[in-house]
Amino acid sequence: MKRLAILNLARQSFAAVAKQSFGPAWRLGCLLALGCALAPAPGWAAPAAPGVAEPAPLPRSALKAAQELAALPGGGWLALEERALRLLGPQGQERARLALRAEHLDTRSGPQGTLAVLVDASTQQTLRVQVDEAAGTLQMQTVVPSPPFSVQAMCLHRDAQNLDHVFIVGDEGLVEQWLLRTDAPALLVRRSAVVQQARSCRVDDRAALLYVNAEDGGLWAYRADAEGPPRSHAVALARPLGPLDGGAAAFVVLPGGLAVLEASGRQLHLLQREGAARWRTSARLPVRAQGEVEAMTLRVRGAAVDLFWRDESSTPWQQRRAAWKRSADAGLPPLLPIVLPAAATEPVNQFGDAADDPAIWVHPQQPERSRVLGTNKRAGLNVYDLQGRELQFLASGRVNNVDVRQGVRFDGAAGGQALDLAVATQRDDLSLVVYRIDAEGEVKEIGRIPTGLRDIYGTCLHKPRAGGLEALVNDKDGRFERWQLQWREGRISGTRIQGFAVKSQPEGCVADDAAERLFIGEEDEAVWAVSLAPADGLGSQPKLTRVIGIGGLVLDDIEGLALYEGGAEGGNFLIVSSQGNSSYVVLDAAPPFRVRGAFRVGIDAARGIDAVSETDGLDVTARPLGPRFPRGIFVAQDGFKRLPDGPQNYKIVDWRDIARALNLP
Repeated sequence: MKRLAILNLARQSFAAVAKQSFGPAWRLGCLLALGCALAPAPGWAAPAAPGVAEPAPLPRSALKAAQELAALPGGGWLALEERALRLLGPQGQERARLALRAEHLDTRSGPQGTLAVLVDASTQQTLRVQVDEAAGTLQMQTVVPSPPFSVQAMCLHRDAQNLDHVFIVGDEGLVEQWLLRTDAPALLVRRSAVVQQARSCRVDDRAALLYVNAEDGGLWAYRADAEGPPRSHAVALARPLGPLDGGAAAFVVLPGGLAVLEASGRQLHLLQREGAARWRTSARLPVRAQGEVEAMTLRVRGAAVDLFWRDESSTPWQQRRAAWKRSADAGLPPLLPIVLPAAATEPVNQFGDAADDPAIWVHPQQPERSRVLGTNKRAGLNVYDLQGRELQFLASGRVNNVDVRQGVRFDGAAGGQALDLAVATQRDDLSLVVYRIDAEGEVKEIGRIPTGLRDIYGTCLHKPRAGGLEALVNDKDGRFERWQLQWREGRISGTRIQGFAVKSQPEGCVADDAAERLFIGEEDEAVWAVSLAPADGLGSQPKLTRVIGIGGLVLDDIEGLALYEGGAEGGNFLIVSSQGNSSYVVLDAAPPFRVRGAFRVGIDAARGIDAVSETDGLDVTARPLGPRFPRGIFVAQDGFKRLPDGPQNYKIVDWRDIARALNLP
């Protein structure tokens, strides 16, 4: 606090002296490090802030013809000219050249070198250039075909998995997002829309935000992560709706913020990103652009940023230094481990919010022939194999949640027959739909049990130690009912034996049969544990024990719940779908319910399987399912099907990958 006070006093004193000495031009005398700006003449860089090295010299003669410019980590440059892309050394010496006519240059650098992408000006195809700065080479290939629109902007995105995507923006706001692969063709991820009349675009990789600069309109932010609903936010608009005089001429992404040069060429706005959807102006710096600004780039050097822009003057590339200490992670949640899907089911037949909840049935003799049941809450029940192929569809209507229990024995059943049963909630007739699964995995509806609930929602099954089967079912108003199922002469029926409630909307639940414990998810509040032991009775309001609440790793809504029952060797874990950040939290399934971590399901680029987001229902098994899945699988509903866009489906994950990611036994 004392240092801050001294710095503020220094700023005020310096500004006062400068104002008195220079009169109306006092602003030009302020050093940027003291909170105001020193506007450079064309070709002149501002003095460095204290403790910040002088800007690297700009090789102006070599860059004079450059229409677009990108700084490289080794000190060199990529210069896109009218008929060539040139690789230049730090002093401007040419090291490699590609003859082409292109536009919209963007780059990403990493341990494997620098990737550059641009758009062929004639064919509108996206070109990929691998830059080896040390060897002084450029290697080009065509990666994305010409889109069905005129390209107005193009930019790169490197996601949390270190995968590269390219956004291609059309003249009417249409956007294509493509996933680039090194040894295989690019894959179309999705099509979406942004503001019309785009001038340029750039992506903040850490925040996964696509920024689009609209002609005369200003700057907008969109979700760069394809997994999730489209979102847009106004960042800095043209006057009178925002602070920009004439809109934004050009902009660049800073670590944790933006530098935006307004169209008038008079001010450079430095914006700090606050979280994922708010921006705050930290400084407005006067500049003197010589005519219309047409391109802008940057080079980050420690606590300073060197900004370069090209305008219509005879010496087009100008340079400006700004002090910038903002972290790219500022205000953002930590990154979570990512596991890859091993398989994806065929999509359901309806678009929109259709797929909801899976359940796993294990084949008793050939576990690799096990099944995944998945609800289509607009039409019925789908049955898939472990490769994701649809084997059956049962037109049961709007079934929402489903659960499975195997080897169920009822009193009075002929010969003590053991049954494999699935139960789902049906939201049209407010019933429990009961299915029988035969030894080969064939599923058949065998009956319905009316519940009398007003808005039936989630369900799960409990197999008591004494035998039989119970169904726990809930209503959106918070009510839970416990039903005992009976089997008589091939007919299924049920009796309500208990009722209780939580304060707000629930859905997901799962029963730990061995521990006689029920876990229930109150979507905006917490996961609760309830005893199912006979000794605790069937009271109207059993004791609710808080397992984990909203906050930290869990973001509402709390959706699907599942139990991994690996026993002494593999551990027993509760998995919670944290829908608000498209992740899954893993806890010990016994008190004190220690949190083991959280993970996300990402893109398998090799198989062309998209990531998973906004999961409703999930299931897991620890039972071996053949040589491919010796420790079982995790199955999650995917709220947004990409690669390409399509109806929702379910993703299958090898449990071993989750165990490795979270260091589980």
